[in-house]
Amino acid sequence: MQTVTLIPGDGIGPEITESVTQILKSAGAEINWDIQSAGADVAETEGSPLPDRVIESIKKTKVALKAPVTTPIGKGFRSVNVALRKSLDLYANLRPCKNIEGIKTRFENVDIVIVRENTEDLYAGIERQIDNDTAESIKIITRKASTRIVEFAFEYAIKNNRKLVTAVSKANICKLSDGLFLECAREVAKKYPQIEYKEILVDNLCMQLVQKPEQFDVLVLPNLYGDIVSDLCAGLIGGLGIAQGANIGKDAAVFEPVHGSAPDIKGQNKANPTALLMSAIEMLKYINQNDIANKIEKALFKTIKEQKVLTPDLCGNATTTEYTNEIIKNM
Repeated sequence: MQTVTLIPGDGIGPEITESVTQILKSAGAEINWDIQSAGADVAETEGSPLPDRVIESIKKTKVALKAPVTTPIGKGFRSVNVALRKSLDLYANLRPCKNIEGIKTRFENVDIVIVRENTEDLYAGIERQIDNDTAESIKIITRKASTRIVEFAFEYAIKNNRKLVTAVSKANICKLSDGLFLECAREVAKKYPQIEYKEILVDNLCMQLVQKPEQFDVLVLPNLYGDIVSDLCAGLIGGLGIAQGANIGKDAAVFEPVHGSAPDIKGQNKANPTALLMSAIEMLKYINQNDIANKIEKALFKTIKEQKVLTPDLCGNATTTEYTNEIIKNM
């Protein structure tokens, strides 16, 4: 039995969390949940949207499943997600993007994994106001962070039978910072001769992703480019409502959907739990409950392919509860 920290979040978070935990229980997942609340509602009562108890729980369990969390505007954390990543050194953001049969998109045969560096670049938050007319942000790229994220990408490729890793940069302009990232990528690539290695400039990548996305396999990118490209790739397969995500470090991993908390539809029983469920499937694989993960994945894909019982954002008219029950029935 694996103990996992469960963060139901706020907005639609508790609803889709209830859906996903029901599905995992029905599938026979061997999980004991340590439930920890976080988000805007918690900030009102505990003074922080991310209380220390949440971090301590994840340090203890080493694995968390997290629903969307609302960050209070104008005070405190820039982002609960950023705070989690920094506190636990979750240096790798993993975003698999693959077509699901039954979801209509402009592209077919998309099967891309984005590996995004999660701790530095412009997201280090080093900014200053020089004068009334000028602000400055400092881009940080280090050898340590660049090396370990590229190593993560190659190790992922090997474990998941991938053939190609492509390093993405803007090294023609950012010659020192992105140049260092590429230097590290090239050194790491030499250690993995069984995996093909390529390089591409981020602007060219974006153009090619909307022309021939099927040519790409594993992409490894610095933080800012990774943030932008991962959402672009989510658009290729149908949007954020089906986009899974994970933030992984040496000692802990947090699995979460990448969409927001959608407070405008809170409590209406029409939220789509697919992205959180996909993240939970990835979590099950991470904790070596692969048979359960595959069982749920097959039932989910069957439900979407049949197009009989789908939530409104998937062009259906089913409630969250009806969609959940259909997935369970298909198991």
